[in-house]
Amino acid sequence: MPKAEIGWERVTDDGIVLQVYARHVGHKWLFFARERRYDRWEAVPDPPLEDWLELLDAVRRRIGRGMQRPEEELRILSSIRERYPDAEFE
Repeated sequence: MPKAEIGWERVTDDGIVLQVYARHVGHKWLFFARERRYDRWEAVPDPPLEDWLELLDAVRRRIGRGMQRPEEELRILSSIRERYPDAEFE
């Protein structure tokens, strides 16, 4: 995966394992998901809070290794607060 992409796996409430990745484009993060390896990646227009927190964790780890700019963490935090104002995290 290019540096602008971060991927992980998530289990839905129905027990389905999804492969998820987020792509950094400009100042936005675009999310995509699929069930199996050879399925097409589908855009996720409104990703759940769980995916945003997974992305935040991955970006924080990349910042520690010098692979991501520190201000990216602040952008993701503001995106999470904007979409989920009642969520408790950090």
